[in-house]
Amino acid sequence: QAQLVESGGRLVQAGGSLRLSCAVSGGSSSLDAMGWFRQAPGKPREFVAAIGSMAGSYYADSVKGRFTISRDNAKNTLYLQMNSLKPEDTAVYYCAARASTNVVFTPTGYQYWGQGTQVTVSS
Repeated sequence: QAQLVESGGRLVQAGGSLRLSCAVSGGSSSLDAMGWFRQAPGKPREFVAAIGSMAGSYYADSVKGRFTISRDNAKNTLYLQMNSLKPEDTAVYYCAARASTNVVFTPTGYQYWGQGTQVTVSS
């Protein structure tokens, strides 16, 4: 059973940058596609970015050009570099993983989730 733990969320001013990390343990060798989702108060959880085992990456239109997803398989860690942050990026950010080579963009496609890390962007 894989465990995912996010870190790096905090309060930042608009225009600033943050890097989120997601440490994976326990059964990580079976995980392949991984992603980041976010959920703002009163809104459904939404796709942010995903990456496959061969490092192909995918982004929501709202973050394309500002966010970069990457993974270090040797360290069993997933990252999300967030630049040019906007107040509308404020949300709880979740790391997710699935035991499949296919990248999907819906929360229901992922079997493993972290507890989330709060990102707050002030204007």
